[in-house]
Amino acid sequence: MSKVLVVGASGMVGSELVNKLRAKGHEVVRATSKTQLQPDQVHVNLATGAGLEQAFQGIDKAFFLCPPGYTNQHELLGPLIDKAREKQLQKVVLMTAMGANAVEAAPLRQAEIRLERSGLRYNIIRPNWFMQNFNTFWLHGILQAGTVFLPVGDAKASFIDARDIAAVAAELLDSGRFDNQDFDLTGGESLTHAEAAELISQATGKQIRFQDITPQAMLDGLLQAGVPADYAEFLVMILGFLKQGAAERRTDAVERITGRAPIGFAQYARDYRAAWL
Repeated sequence: MSKVLVVGASGMVGSELVNKLRAKGHEVVRATSKTQLQPDQVHVNLATGAGLEQAFQGIDKAFFLCPPGYTNQHELLGPLIDKAREKQLQKVVLMTAMGANAVEAAPLRQAEIRLERSGLRYNIIRPNWFMQNFNTFWLHGILQAGTVFLPVGDAKASFIDARDIAAVAAELLDSGRFDNQDFDLTGGESLTHAEAAELISQATGKQIRFQDITPQAMLDGLLQAGVPADYAEFLVMILGFLKQGAAERRTDAVERITGRAPIGFAQYARDYRAAWL
């Protein structure tokens, strides 16, 4: 079995991935920006590069993602990819986002290109909007006003469960069947946010609704919440792409890689119902 470095190990995808890799018998090293470390953790500061050399000691394979809050993703991911190449890792799985490859000059696409040209065995996974956004980023509006406030109109999105993303990443790290391929990851259905809110209502017995707001209202709310201006503007921009229909497309990648259909939104809502109560 392999020794796998997981960057973003405490996040929605990373924490699930750690468990799935361990279940497959792999040893996992969790990268963290914290300085108080558990025995299976290493300190890595992607913004400064601190800890990179130590983090890669004895590592066979790695999973990379850029933490939220940054718009210069290529500058944070690039040193990870370079270090993986220097250490001649057996495999790297990089998570970006669906649509990241639409523009070659985009920061996430620049990171993808760097990996593609590294000479390493790799996979790139580009998940669509997470179902778990409803129990994290959009949670405040649901709890305070019973409402999902977003500037997306009636556009549909093929939301994906973070557990499915982790399952895909674990399989790609465990197996070489799909080496040197990239995959757009989606759920099996496309829903409007109003339809998603109705499924949460059914799961919780509470009336949850969706309200369309202006991009400026969204930006103002993010800034008031302390989100850095450049990242707030980035979020509003990609929500605009969602409103234009860019997130509606579905793929069969989850089923092809894991051998099972992706988790449906209704199941997600039942599994996470306690978050909205």
